[in-house]
Amino acid sequence: MLREFRDFIARGNAMDLAVGIIIGAAFTAIVNSLVEDLINPVIGLFTGGVDFSNLFVALSTESYPSVAAAQAAGVAVFQYGSFITAIINFLIIAWVVFLLVKLINKVKSAVPTGGPEDAEEPKGPTQEELLAEIRDALKAR
Repeated sequence: MLREFRDFIARGNAMDLAVGIIIGAAFTAIVNSLVEDLINPVIGLFTGGVDFSNLFVALSTESYPSVAAAQAAGVAVFQYGSFITAIINFLIIAWVVFLLVKLINKVKSAVPTGGPEDAEEPKGPTQEELLAEIRDALKAR
């Protein structure tokens, strides 16, 4: 059983998956920093610094000045502003990832591979040419 487990872990798929998860986590940190530290402040300039995260409805008869005050009072809070912020951040992150992937694909396609396996194989005769050869061979008999 230990040998099977060792073989499973040593198999390329498990190692590739582990590396992918680690790189994905690091990439997530980069994208989140890009969005939070660079893009959101620029968007804040255009929206006048509107902060959606403090939009809420307290599920009680009293009103509260902030989400923190309502939560400190032990009131259930419907935080639709945080949801709006999460949607906006998701759309921004998805757009940034799209642009990064597009850029990476563009760079990949610009780099020539140049290997002999990439050389185009010579094309053989077409079907019509083969049929013409067979016809001519049959006529020659």
